[in-house]
Amino acid sequence: MGTAGFNAPQYKTTTRVQWEAAAQAWDRWDPTLTGWLGAATDRMLDLAGVDTGAAVLDVAAGAGGQTLAAARRGGPTGRVLATDISPAILEYAAYRCAALGNVTTREMDGEDLAVDPGQYDSVISRLGLMYFPDQQRALRGMREALRPGGRVAAIVFGPAEANGFFAVPVSIVRRHAQLPPPVPGQPGPFSLGGPGVMATALTTAGFTDVVVEELDAPLRMPSAADCLRFAQESFGALHQMLSGLPPAEQDQAWAEVSDALRQFEGPDSFVGPCRLLVAAGTR
Repeated sequence: MGTAGFNAPQYKTTTRVQWEAAAQAWDRWDPTLTGWLGAATDRMLDLAGVDTGAAVLDVAAGAGGQTLAAARRGGPTGRVLATDISPAILEYAAYRCAALGNVTTREMDGEDLAVDPGQYDSVISRLGLMYFPDQQRALRGMREALRPGGRVAAIVFGPAEANGFFAVPVSIVRRHAQLPPPVPGQPGPFSLGGPGVMATALTTAGFTDVVVEELDAPLRMPSAADCLRFAQESFGALHQMLSGLPPAEQDQAWAEVSDALRQFEGPDSFVGPCRLLVAAGTR
């Protein structure tokens, strides 16, 4: 998905560095992630057909929350290969799943899936696909990894306007950094969130029986300050966007993010709007 002025190799290098740096924090926030993404993860596994004995490929596995869920469903006769561009974050996935004995991890670019074709019953990806520069290459690789009749399922963010907890910080940081808005075809959190975009992506890659379901998954935290800390510690892309600014200007941007997030804070807790899309298709 090339666009003028976008350097995909540089973007991938930067992404890898970001996740290497954020790996420990992402693992530390796992209880929050599990509460926030648990229902969507279960639905993704349902749509992917993950059941006892399933062979599952997890693309952009991160710290492995969904890997663990898939491995538990597969049981001792199942197997899961968790892949990610960041070896540091995969160490947390390996540790989390070690006791089950049916999970292996491998550093791998999601756009270059070096796995034997036709060997997996299910391919899953949780909040990863929308960040790939060449989403069609990634989806074609996932399809090739599946046996005939196997299922792919992915979770991506819906449109920006339905995801205020993330869209608000991104818009503020982008403005402070004087970055232009992303153009169609560029990777980003909301690149697959528009009407019909995810379904078209799956169909274009050759999948059939395509379904896309919307799921409201508000991010619930004790306070807006907790959400700010979550964003600062875990979302490396925001730091990368601000990296060209002097420290004082970075602090100003974060202060504005902090103020803006308070709009989602009630008397008892923070509830950040989030709409996810859970999409699936058959090889």
